[in-house]
Formats: sequence, structure tokens, C-alpha cells
Amino acid sequence: MVDNLSYSFSRKQHIIAWLVHLFTAGGAVIGLMTLSAIHQQKFIIAFWLMGAAIAIDSVDGYLARRSNVKKIAPQIDGALLDNILDYVNYVVAPAFFLLHGDLLPSGWRLVGASLVVLASAYQFTQQEAKTKDHFFKGFPSYWNIVVFYLFFWRMLPAVNLVIVIMLSILVFVPIKYVYPSRLDYLSHNVWLQWAMLIATFLWGGSTLALLWLYPATNNILVLLSVGYVVAYALISLYRTFLPLEGVSLENEGNSKFYLPKKEPKNAKTDRRSR
Repeated sequence: MVDNLSYSFSRKQHIIAWLVHLFTAGGAVIGLMTLSAIHQQKFIIAFWLMGAAIAIDSVDGYLARRSNVKKIAPQIDGALLDNILDYVNYVVAPAFFLLHGDLLPSGWRLVGASLVVLASAYQFTQQEAKTKDHFFKGFPSYWNIVVFYLFFWRMLPAVNLVIVIMLSILVFVPIKYVYPSRLDYLSHNVWLQWAMLIATFLWGGSTLALLWLYPATNNILVLLSVGYVVAYALISLYRTFLPLEGVSLENEGNSKFYLPKKEPKNAKTDRRSR
């Protein structure tokens, strides 16, 4: 039945749908290139590649929805593909960085990297990795961003290890973390939703600028980059203990911002709009 439905679309639509799948799958190549750069101690190049993986992950969900890939090219499980690629780029590559980047004490690098991959394996496979109101449950395995800050802050390896351990523990703590591209239930005020989205773009721009300037730095860029992280953490804690009231999760179509779509209860968690 599904196959018959896919035949009802034009050849152009099929090509576009498969190109979107290919675009998503390109994250695997980016991940492989990142591992190669880390192995060669080309850490700045590795960070640029991690940034490219984030860029792909940020837009492929939108492209998938726009091109209706679930109906036109259902042979590919987009949710499964996306989870695999996210685990490679958000977890495995940063963990490999911890092994080879001199960020952790020499005798603890394997331990730290192992904590990252094990905790994230749980985070990626739990059935409630995202809440019904579109928040991440537990620290959402932003290990590529964590490694970026550890590298640029140049703190003591022992301090870095403590940070890695704490974040690994937070994977199992049911704090709700803001889902930057799904702000439906962040606030009733659409302007606050847009403010959060704009702040996310400013964070991305300032962080890329810091990468471009390295080893030089800029205090304003540092303030923008770190300030967003602090605000993100505080807002996440706020919404954990004070969920948005007056919103029916059974009628998500009334959202004024990014309109979430209902999925079957047994649907896999799709991260293609992280």
C-alpha cells in the first residue's frame, strides 16, 4: 500500500526526496572526515567539520518535511538514519577527540571517552528522549559543543574530566533541555520564541567567529557564546520546574510557532530537527 502511494508522486518529487535522504546521509561522510582530522591532530579542521554536521542536522528535518520524504521515499527510515548519524557526529567524534586531544588526564582519557559513549547510548535509545512538549529529557549529548569549549577554555585536564563526568551523570537526570528548533512550548509569547531562535543563531555565529579567530579571541564574541549557554541552561531549568501552562498536548496544531505534528505512539524518535 505504501509503495502504491509512493508511485502517485512525480519523478521530480522522487528525485528530490531521495536527494534529501542523501543529504542527511552525507553526515556520515562528515563524521568520517572528522575522525580523520582528529587522528591527524588537525583539531581546528575537525571543529569546522563538526560545525558542518550540525548545519546538516539543523536543516535536513525541515527539508524532509517539505519534500514529504516519509510518503515519497518510505524505504528509508529517516528517524533511524538520523539517530545513527547524530550518534556518530555528536558522540563518537567528540569522544575520539577526548582520546587524542590532550583535554583529559593521560590515564583517564579512555575512561572519560567511554563515559560519553555509554551515557549517550542510553540517551539516544530511551523511549522518552524527548518529552511531549518538545524538550530533550536529560543532557542531550551535545558533546561536540562540550569538546569545543573544553578545547578553547584550556582548563586543567582534571577540571575537564570533572565536567565530562558531571554531564554524563546529567544524561540520567530528568531535566528538560530546550529543543532549539522546536520552541512551541517554550512560551505563549511568540516574540520570546523568536528571541530564543535569534539568540541561537547569534550563538552559532559568535562561536564560528571564535573558531575563525583562533588562537586569537574576542571578548564580545566570548560573551555572546558563553552567555547563550548560561541562558540556555537557566531557561531549561525554569521550564523543568515550571512547565508552560494552558497548552493542550493533544491539540498541538494550535501552536503559533513551529507546528509539531503528531506521530504514532510507537514511532521512533526523529532527531532530524535538532
